[in-house]
Amino acid sequence: MLTVSRPPSLRLHCSSSQRKQTDQKNGRYLSQRHKKQRSSTLSFRKSSPTPLLINHKPSPQTKLEALDAVINDLESSINNGITIDTQTYASLLETCYRLRALDQGVRINRLIPPNLLRKNEGLSSKLLRLYASCGQVNGAHEVFDRMSRRNVAAFPWNSLIAGYAESGQYEDAIALYFQMAEEGVEPDRYTFPRVLKACAGIKSIHIGEAVHRDAIRSGFTKDDFVLNSLVDMYAKCGDIVRARKVFEKIVHKDMVSWNSMLMGYIRHGLLLETLDIFREMLFQGFQPDSISLSSILTGMSSLKLALQVQGWVVRREVQWNLSIANSLIVVYSNHGMLDKARWIFDNMPERDTVSWNSIISAHTKSREALLYYEQMVRDGAKPDCITFVSLLSTCAHLGLVKDGERLFSTMKEKFGISPSMEHYACVVNLYGRAGMVYEAYAIVVERMEIEAGPTVWGALLHACCLHRNVEIGEIAAEKLFELEPDNEHNFELLIRIYENAGRLEDVEKQMSDVGDDEKSPRKGVDPLKNNDYFKKVHFELDFRAMPNGMDSTSGATEQTLDRRPSLGCRIYGGCCGTPVPMDEEEAVSATLTQSNSSNTPGELHQRYRSPPSPKVITRRLLQ
Repeated sequence: MLTVSRPPSLRLHCSSSQRKQTDQKNGRYLSQRHKKQRSSTLSFRKSSPTPLLINHKPSPQTKLEALDAVINDLESSINNGITIDTQTYASLLETCYRLRALDQGVRINRLIPPNLLRKNEGLSSKLLRLYASCGQVNGAHEVFDRMSRRNVAAFPWNSLIAGYAESGQYEDAIALYFQMAEEGVEPDRYTFPRVLKACAGIKSIHIGEAVHRDAIRSGFTKDDFVLNSLVDMYAKCGDIVRARKVFEKIVHKDMVSWNSMLMGYIRHGLLLETLDIFREMLFQGFQPDSISLSSILTGMSSLKLALQVQGWVVRREVQWNLSIANSLIVVYSNHGMLDKARWIFDNMPERDTVSWNSIISAHTKSREALLYYEQMVRDGAKPDCITFVSLLSTCAHLGLVKDGERLFSTMKEKFGISPSMEHYACVVNLYGRAGMVYEAYAIVVERMEIEAGPTVWGALLHACCLHRNVEIGEIAAEKLFELEPDNEHNFELLIRIYENAGRLEDVEKQMSDVGDDEKSPRKGVDPLKNNDYFKKVHFELDFRAMPNGMDSTSGATEQTLDRRPSLGCRIYGGCCGTPVPMDEEEAVSATLTQSNSSNTPGELHQRYRSPPSPKVITRRLLQ
């Protein structure tokens, strides 16, 4: 049978499998010459530019390596006596800022002649912005202090204020803002959002109002960028009504505006207002992003409501991302549906530290939290301070003292995380639950690198109450009376310690001191709280911890109310006392299908006044 071989050029365009099948069918293989020609041609085609290679985006690591190579060439040029112009330094510092390449920026800083950096304000400003954006505020302040003409413009001030605010040093950011005013530097539209973020960080509404007045005097109250920051500040500082008023003044609302208002309502437990603003946002043509959706999901205390929002996300084919998946893990774990939380976690294409923290926090009552931590480290994820709070809480709950000690040491030595007040409180709780009260006390008075706060002393007092240690319990209680004079729970724990130890004379003495000493921190404690019936009702009606939907406690609550049919009070839930309507599910359904809102800020404020306290409601129950 006569076979006709194809020209080598045509054979090159076939796939390897097709070529092999054709050659086998023809009963021969390519000659050595054709193999060499094919190899050279394919190598050439591979190295030639293609649209795929042209559109390929280099990874951050590749960019950093290229930047290092440029800096190496720059060092060689300087060593050879070549003078580098200012524009080259400025361009490299700008690149370092975009890549947040602090180490490379430090290298460039060493190469810049000091006199050039001192004379050129633009170069100093770029270096200052680089240090501030990378969290090196001390280095940024050194550059700032060396600037001879820093008062010409607000740019260097803004960069340093932003650096302090981003690194959590809010007081320093606010102090720098007032120093800026004293030196006569006029703020611009970028100054106010940065200092307002600092005000929100320390929740100082008084300083925030002062900054608001400065913005009015400077004529920036019509700037949407400034107004968005004001909404966020007032919402975080607790004045949700003022936040809504500022929100209504924004002419061109964007997703930042809607998310600030949305998260403000969620933070205050105002479910209906959250749904109203979400519905209004949809009506205005804005599609919720990952921030708004994750905020709504985590803010829903009722599982039915959260599932309806999740269904809306699925129906609208909204693209899922890390924040939405992390929020669903939190929702399911908060309602005890750990199998669903694990399913979402296991099927995530990628995970961040928040994902690991969410799944670890969901398993703080079992050893699985420690197993997830080990898997987290194996996968190369870096634990943060929140991770170790959950892990130490797990060890305290399970009585794993050795594991807790090992994790506490690992946190500092391996990951470089400085222990916070929450970490020390967990360690004290770890020893306290295990009956090692004196070891817990030694942590507080000897090993803490920071001054112990109420959470640490409170954990120690609980340990003393659990193990009837009167000696250390009195020390912890007196310290708490100084730190938290209005916290009645500390006094209750001290009374319980005396009762458990059989020291009834001390109980009577403490109770008599409540009415005698006007300056006593226990002044105003209700003696009814020693009543057994009060304790039962108190735990059944724990309003500050009760979810809005009352899924887990509604049965107990209804039984309690049935025994007292004429109470004359309403049941409130949520962290800020939001009334819980009976048709929350219907409200969500209406929100996801309708898109108009008729509630004004004033009406909302009148509809949701602060509810009576648990003490007032309990007294009505006892009447």
